[in-house]
Amino acid sequence: MIIRQANTADYPLLLDIWLRSVRATHHFLQASDIDALLPQLRDVYLPAVELWVAVDTEDCPLGFVGLNQTHVEMLFIDPDLRGQGIGRALLDYARGSRDTMSVDVNEQNPQAVGFYLHYGFVQTGRSPLDGEGRPFPLLHMSLPAATA
Repeated sequence: MIIRQANTADYPLLLDIWLRSVRATHHFLQASDIDALLPQLRDVYLPAVELWVAVDTEDCPLGFVGLNQTHVEMLFIDPDLRGQGIGRALLDYARGSRDTMSVDVNEQNPQAVGFYLHYGFVQTGRSPLDGEGRPFPLLHMSLPAATA
């Protein structure tokens, strides 16, 4: 596995990973929610972050992480490849150039909450609504300074 900076040519495959991952893990979202988020991800969110992609030896994307300075804005792994260390590798890569890291994770996505807790993040707060004002609570998490 290689981690490299993503480019716009990667977007179609990254959008496919996102869509399949969200369908596999975000059971609290309706199909209409996902349909509304897809163009926002493509047109607004992906271009706005520092985007790194994990690829195989044939340069096929396996997962990606999007960062806004020290904040993990997004981390999605091909759902068929979860549990193989890709998410951890992407976070490790991001940590290599940052003193601290934080993330907001949907409380209703227990797999993601468990992943971040296992990685070493601790909950620092909770919001009853997501960033769009929808009733999808967010857990605010950060890596303790001693671990970062």
